[in-house]
Amino acid sequence: MNFNIKSIRIILFFVLISTFSFAQKARIKGVVLNENQLPIENVSVSSPKSNTVTNKNGFYELEIAANVEVTISFFNSSYKKSTYKVNLKPNEDFEWNPILGTINEVIETVVISGKNRKINGATALSPVLLRRIPGGNAGVENLIKTLPGVYSNNELSTSYAVRGGNYDENLVYVNEIEVYRPFLVRSGQQEGLSFTNTDMVQNIDFYAGGFQAKYGDKLSSVLDIAYRNPKTFHAGFEASFLGGSIFAEGVSKNQKWSNITGVRYRNNSLLVKSQETQTNYTPSFLDVQSLFNFNLNTKWNFSFLGNIAQNNYNYQPTSRQTNFGTISEPIALLIQYEGQERDTYTTFFGAVKSVFEPNKNNKYKHISSVYHTVEQEYYDILAQYRLGEVDANIGSETFGNVVFSRGIGSQLNHARNNLDALIVTNEIKGNHKLNDDNAIEWSFKHNFENIRDRVVEWEVIDSAGFSLPNPELEYINDQPYNPYFGPLAPYQNVRAKNNTTINRFNSYLNWNYEGMIGSHTYFVNAGVRGQSWMASNNGISGNNQFTFSPRAQFILKPNWDKEMVFRFSVGVYNQPPFYRELRASDGSVNANVKDQKSIHFVFGHDYSFQMWNRPFKLVSEAYYKTMTDVNAYTIDNVRIRYEANNNATAYVYGIDGRLNGEFVPGVESWFTFGYLKTEENQGGKGFIARPTDQRLKFAILFQDYMPKIPSLKMYLNLVYNTGLPGGSPAYADPYLYQTRLNDYRRADTGFSYVFKDAKLGGHRKWLANFSEFSVGFEIYNMFNNQNSITNTWVRDVYTKTQYGVPNYLTTRTFNLKISMRI
Repeated sequence: MNFNIKSIRIILFFVLISTFSFAQKARIKGVVLNENQLPIENVSVSSPKSNTVTNKNGFYELEIAANVEVTISFFNSSYKKSTYKVNLKPNEDFEWNPILGTINEVIETVVISGKNRKINGATALSPVLLRRIPGGNAGVENLIKTLPGVYSNNELSTSYAVRGGNYDENLVYVNEIEVYRPFLVRSGQQEGLSFTNTDMVQNIDFYAGGFQAKYGDKLSSVLDIAYRNPKTFHAGFEASFLGGSIFAEGVSKNQKWSNITGVRYRNNSLLVKSQETQTNYTPSFLDVQSLFNFNLNTKWNFSFLGNIAQNNYNYQPTSRQTNFGTISEPIALLIQYEGQERDTYTTFFGAVKSVFEPNKNNKYKHISSVYHTVEQEYYDILAQYRLGEVDANIGSETFGNVVFSRGIGSQLNHARNNLDALIVTNEIKGNHKLNDDNAIEWSFKHNFENIRDRVVEWEVIDSAGFSLPNPELEYINDQPYNPYFGPLAPYQNVRAKNNTTINRFNSYLNWNYEGMIGSHTYFVNAGVRGQSWMASNNGISGNNQFTFSPRAQFILKPNWDKEMVFRFSVGVYNQPPFYRELRASDGSVNANVKDQKSIHFVFGHDYSFQMWNRPFKLVSEAYYKTMTDVNAYTIDNVRIRYEANNNATAYVYGIDGRLNGEFVPGVESWFTFGYLKTEENQGGKGFIARPTDQRLKFAILFQDYMPKIPSLKMYLNLVYNTGLPGGSPAYADPYLYQTRLNDYRRADTGFSYVFKDAKLGGHRKWLANFSEFSVGFEIYNMFNNQNSITNTWVRDVYTKTQYGVPNYLTTRTFNLKISMRI
C-alpha cells in the first residue's frame, strides 16, 4: 500500500512537471497604430496556435508559447501585413505596438489612408500635415486656408472667411463641443494661438457649405475636430523662434484611464518686427489643454476637456516710414509714435462629456461646458506724421529722403475697453441605428450667455493744425481756406456700458439612409434644426424669436468603371445673433436683431482616378446662396463692426475646384482654384460688393523629397487671392467708396531633415527612443511680397487730397524648428 502511494506521488509529480514545462505560456499585448499614430480596429493578430483581433481602441492581447520563437502576424485588408518574431520567458508580459503601413485608397475628398468614411462632402485633413506645413500661424487654420472656398489675407490671424461669409460665420467643434474666439481682438498680430492644439488632434473634417442639420446655426462653414483618446504612452516636443509646444499622453495599466495634455507658447515678435513699424513688442501667448478619459465599463465612458489660455499683448510703436506713389512722383509717410498698448485676454474652458452605449444600435451623450473670458484692451498712442516728397535723384546726397513736406498732422487713439463673458451649455444627444441602412440622430441643447462689456474709445485727428470732426456729423470743414464754425468733436467717439443676457434653446433631428438604385449606391441625409432665443440688455428684454432650418443632402455613387460621386445639398441656414452682432458701431446693443437667413444650393462632383499609377482625386463644387435680414458690417483688420439693423439682402455664387493626390510618390499635395461673387443691397439703395467679395483664389500645398536623400523633405504653402474691398477711409459710406486692397500673394516654404519617422531612420541606434525626430528651416513670404491689410488715410492740406497709405503685413522672415516624439 505504501509502495502504491509513493508510486502515485512520483507519477503525479512527473506528470505535473511535464505538463508545466510543456504548457508554459507568455503574453504579448499592445496597440496597433497606423502611420499617423492612430489606433486601428479589427486587425487580425495571430500566432501558429492562437489568434485575436484588436478592439475599437486598437488594443490586443494574445497568449503564446514561452521559450520558443513565435511569429506574430498583424493583418487588415486596408493595411500592409506585418510580422514580428518573439521569444518570451514563461509568464512574461511583453508590450509591442506595431505601426502598419497603409494601402492608399482614394475614398473621399482627399486621399485618405486606410479609413473608410462616408462620402458626405467633408474635406478630411491629415493631422500630420498640420505639423509639417509652414505658415506664419501654423496649425489647423493654416491648412484650411489652402482649401477651396476659404479666404484669408492676413498671415498673422487665424481667422478665415468661407464662400462670402465673414469671420463670425464659422462653427468650430472640438470633441462635439463648440468653442469660441476672444471678443475684443481687433488686429491679427494680437492673435497668438487658436483654440485647437495640433499635437492633440486625431481627426479633422471641414465643411465649406451645405452641411447637415446636426451642426449648429451658422451661415458658412463647420470645422469638426476630434482629439485623441490615448492607447499607449507618447510624448513630443517642438521649438522654433516663434515659440514651442510640448505634450504627453498615456493610459493606465487597466486601460480604463487615459490622458493627453499639451502646453503651447507663442511669440510673434519675429513676424511683427519684420513690418515697417518699428516697435518694442513683448507678447506672451500661453495655453494649457488636457483631455481625460475614463472607461467605466463597456457601456459607459466619461471625459473632461479643459483649457486655460493667457494672451498678453504689449505693444509700443516708435517709428514708421512707408514709401508709396509712383516712380516719377514718390511719396513717403513718416510717423513718430508715443505711447503704448496693453491688452490681456484670459480664457477658461471646461467640458464634461458622458457617453452611454447600452448596445451597438443605441448611444446617448450628455455634454456640459463652461466658457469664461476676461478681456482688457487699453491703449494711448499718439502718432505724429509727415507726408512728403521723396528725392528720386539717384546722384543726390539726399536720395531716398523726404525733401518737402506736403502735410503734417497727428492722431491720438485712446481706449479703455473691458469685457467679461460667461457661456454655459448643456446638451443631450442620441444616436440610433434602426438597421444597416437607417440611422437617426437627435439633440436638445440650452445655452446661457452673459456678457458684461464697457467700451470707451475715441480718436482725435489733427491734420495740418486743424482738428477733423466726426465724418458722421453734418458739418463741412474746409480749413484753412474757410473758417470752421461747427462743434469740436472727436473724429470717432464710442462710449457704452452693456450687460447682455441671452438664453437659447435649440434642437435637431437628423436621418441617414443608404440604399440602392439598381447597382448604384445612394445616400440620403435629411434633418431639421430649431432654435428659440431671447436677448436682454441692461434689464430691457427683446422679443422672443424662433428659427426653423430644414436641410437635405443626396449623394449618388454610380457603379461605373470610373470612380465618381455626385452630391446635391439644399437647406436653410439661420444665424441668430451673437453678442458681436447685437452691438452696433456706436457701442449700443439692439436686443431685437433678427437672425440672418440663408438658403444654400450646392452641387458637387468627385472623380477618382489613377495617374502615373498613383491615386488622384478631382473635387469640384458649384454653389449659390441667397440671404435675407442681413446684418451689414465693415471689417477693420480682423475686427467686425455691425450695423445691427438687418436692413440688407445679399447673394453669393461661385465655383471651387481641387486636384489632390500623389504628385510625388508617397506624399499628398493639392492644387486649389476658386471663384466667387457676393453683393449686398443695404436699405434698397442697390447692390454693391460685400467686404468679403474676394473674387479669385489659387492655392498650392505641395510636398516633395529628394529621391536619393528621402530624409530631406520640402513643403510649399502658396496662396494668391484677389484684393478685398476695404481700402476706404474708416466710417466712409460704402456706396461712395468701393476701393479694393491690392492682391494678396504669399508663399511659405519649409525644408526639413527627418532623422526618423514611421518610415525612415529605424537603423540609427541613437534614435532608438524616438518615433520622430526632425530639424527644419522655414522661409515665410519667400518672394517678399508687400501685402496690405488696411490703409491709413492722411490728408494733403495744399491739394485737399487724401492718400490711402497701405498698412503692410510681414516681409520675408526665416525660422528654425526642431521636432521630436517618443
